[in-house]
Amino acid sequence: MTQYLLSVQLVDGTEPPSAEMMEKMYAGVNAFNAEVQAAGAWVFAGGLEPASTATVVTARDGGVLTTDGPFAEGKEHIGGFWVIEVADRDAALDWAARGSAACLAPVEVRPFQPNE
Repeated sequence: MTQYLLSVQLVDGTEPPSAEMMEKMYAGVNAFNAEVQAAGAWVFAGGLEPASTATVVTARDGGVLTTDGPFAEGKEHIGGFWVIEVADRDAALDWAARGSAACLAPVEVRPFQPNE
């Protein structure tokens, strides 16, 4: 079994969803979470605050530098994620498709490196 990161991709500057759409998204994600848990693929998941709340910490040459804002300077950021454990990439892609439909956003799929 391999663990995969399913990351929800959000784009800065897009219109925020309406209250009705947010309700639909939350309901979809809650149902999806229950489905992943029932299937035994759930490791953990979480939603993230906006990228503007990030702080980058860099330890170098005996010192520490902190910088406000996200590390990557771009419009796309991770808005939330799931970590799942499934048999193969095809299973991860299937879960990602269902997760994307639930949260109404693109979902990137990446395997974790082996723990050896």
